[in-house]
Amino acid sequence: MTEAKPLSKAERVEFILQKLQSHYPAPPIPLQHKDAYTLLIAVLLSAQCTDERVNTVTPALFKLADNPFDMAKVPVEKIQEIIRPCGLSPQKSKAISVLSQMLVNEHGGQVPQDWEALERLPGVGHKTASVVMSQAFGVPAFAVDTHIHRLAQRWGLTNGKNVVQTEKDLKRLFPQESWNALHLQIIYYGREFCSARGCDGTVCEICRTCYPNRKKPKVVLKP
Repeated sequence: MTEAKPLSKAERVEFILQKLQSHYPAPPIPLQHKDAYTLLIAVLLSAQCTDERVNTVTPALFKLADNPFDMAKVPVEKIQEIIRPCGLSPQKSKAISVLSQMLVNEHGGQVPQDWEALERLPGVGHKTASVVMSQAFGVPAFAVDTHIHRLAQRWGLTNGKNVVQTEKDLKRLFPQESWNALHLQIIYYGREFCSARGCDGTVCEICRTCYPNRKKPKVVLKP
């Protein structure tokens, strides 16, 4: 019995796009928010924390203050008390307070639609800025977290050296108009079918189709 022919990279890209689009044609943003500011805060809180937990914490936080003008007046200790379940609460509460003050003083209380200005805000790295630019402002961006980094390696789309390289590789492979939805589609597929424990590179449909002859677990490099 002859082995199935593995897909080329171009074929893998086309198959992945089609499969993810069929599963998640209109992927919702998993973090509850109402505008760019509340999305920014929610994404900041999601660092090393699940979206589900963030969504249980933000209602109380946003009831207290859902805009930078009000948040800038809230004592850091009060913010920390509310967001403690998200982890890293000392750093995150200080970042929320300071960035809210910066938005008021430097940007008229508005979240800037600008990469450099966003990444200057405390607690806002490139990934957080990418999520806000893409999901709040519709600017093409490809936010790469540890989950996307893992799946991109399993699917042979990157060599996995770091998230910066993975972002470059994914942007080069996929059409720009797909980036904003694709970021969410990969996250949802990873959670449902290709999780860290549920798939080792040989179980889910995308892994099996892209690499039909893969017999051993795919070793992935952590970022």
